[in-house]
Amino acid sequence: MKSRYEDLYDYDTLRNFQEATAFIVRIDEPFVVLGGSQPDDVLRPDIDDFHPVRRRRGGGGVVLLQPDDLWIDWWIPAADPRVSDDVRRNALLPGEWWYRAMVNFLPTAPAVVGDGVSGPKELRTACFATSGPGELFYEGRKLVGVTQWHVREGIFLSTLLPARSIAALANLLTECPEGMNEALEAVLTLDSLNLMPEAEAIVDRVLGASAVQQRRNLMLLA
Repeated sequence: MKSRYEDLYDYDTLRNFQEATAFIVRIDEPFVVLGGSQPDDVLRPDIDDFHPVRRRRGGGGVVLLQPDDLWIDWWIPAADPRVSDDVRRNALLPGEWWYRAMVNFLPTAPAVVGDGVSGPKELRTACFATSGPGELFYEGRKLVGVTQWHVREGIFLSTLLPARSIAALANLLTECPEGMNEALEAVLTLDSLNLMPEAEAIVDRVLGASAVQQRRNLMLLA
């Protein structure tokens, strides 16, 4: 069934990019973004009265995006030696970049998830309620989410460190299973870690760790 929501990016244009490119994305109001395979009815019927909704390509669950989030994506063409046929290895790329950045801002080192998707199946509706390869955890709590879209021309890696609590996402779902509120409330943010003043420095460190020279600043509007 065709979704009634627009794609988050112009993915056909992305597939024609010949250089590895980092995207630093800003928004001026909250967005809700569905995973590529999620049906529209994951979200409550009146969701459009609350937030704009877009759909991304790739796996994972629904995400609530808010102003000041650290949202960094990368397109890496297939000819780039960093691209692998192993999707888990691809997901570990941004995890390593974020790890190398965040060790400079946290009292102790975070951890990069190396295994597959884990967590209760009923909570996988929301990206930040479970864990997957490449994602960053700190003291047992999720800090950075990672998704990827792998096509013939390359890979698109999407990452997010929330600025503030994303617990409100639970109220935007058609069904909110037991444990969802607690899982979303446990997600770490710039605010909860007192890192808001370091936001731009963190972005610089992540981009530096990725060694991707081509960069684009994007402002997504409703």
